[in-house]
Amino acid sequence: MNQYKVGIVGATGMVGQRFITLTDGHPWFTTVVLAASSRSAGKTYEQAIGARWAMEAPMPEWAKSMTVMDAVADAKAIADMVDFVFCAVDMKKDEIRALEETYAKYECPVVSNNSAHRFTPDVPMVIPEINPEHLAIIDAQKKRLGTKRGFIAVKSNCSLQSYVPALSPLKDIYGLNKVLVCTYQAISGAGKTFETWPEMVDNVIPYIGGEEEKSEQEPLKIWGSVQGNQIVSAASPSLTAQCLRVPISNGHMAAVFCTFERKPDIEEIKKIWKEFKGRPQVLNLPHAPKQFLYYFEENDMPQTRLHRMLEGGMAVSVGRLRPDTQYDLKFVCLSHNTLRGAAGGAVLLAELLCAEGYIDPK
Repeated sequence: MNQYKVGIVGATGMVGQRFITLTDGHPWFTTVVLAASSRSAGKTYEQAIGARWAMEAPMPEWAKSMTVMDAVADAKAIADMVDFVFCAVDMKKDEIRALEETYAKYECPVVSNNSAHRFTPDVPMVIPEINPEHLAIIDAQKKRLGTKRGFIAVKSNCSLQSYVPALSPLKDIYGLNKVLVCTYQAISGAGKTFETWPEMVDNVIPYIGGEEEKSEQEPLKIWGSVQGNQIVSAASPSLTAQCLRVPISNGHMAAVFCTFERKPDIEEIKKIWKEFKGRPQVLNLPHAPKQFLYYFEENDMPQTRLHRMLEGGMAVSVGRLRPDTQYDLKFVCLSHNTLRGAAGGAVLLAELLCAEGYIDPK
């Protein structure tokens, strides 16, 4: 496989830190640029982070001494140094949109963890196992941007990674009419630890700004289709969501209730989940879980502490599948929010883009 030079834009935040750990020793990707705000620019990465390193693994030695570049002012220089960038900046949405398009117009592909471009009609929002066919829209995006190799591809909201993968194969087989989902989301999803957010200890906050809207709208784009020069969202199912912040370090859990067009069979669904494979598994991508969906028969599983790190944090755990009195079925799901949900999902998307020829080394 080709080797790629990578930049991490927004390297000092929690997702940026996770990108560093995931690209450390990656068989295809070598991180050659770390970029952040002007406050960090010019410092070594270790100086810029200070006491804010939040990963379980120690900071890699190569990252400690790397001089941080300015994500905005040095965009052209960064684009010239790398084959593509991961983007996880903390800026206003209109500023993020402009910055990511700037990199793309400098002929630098952008694999983004940010939400700013998720509903740009010609920007693919991809869960690699679910809708890899949406990458076909990249040609239309390049035409709009006037680029030859520059484009933007984004991953979806982190909480969706727990339940959309479990619903997707059922949607294709049984049809999906209506979904109610309640998510219980870890504090790392807000870029926090218990040390930096002590108010979350022994506490639940029943509101996460913008999260419910994302949970109700983004699955429909994922389940939509490429039509001409845009991705058209699916018309169904109807979704409603409620999202809570819970005192968990990592791991988003979802309670899912759903109704179908055709009567589902519980044992058949378990078999579907067990056998489900996507394009990453076919291609044997470095961060693709061998088993994507794990089903647990025990009534008290999956559990966050026990199962969030399955397959290096890239698998999705499912349990408690059973009939419901108001919906056809209900079940629970779990995924690691900064691995499968954030940086890991973006790394897997980048691997897919490289393997499918959308990103070539310069």
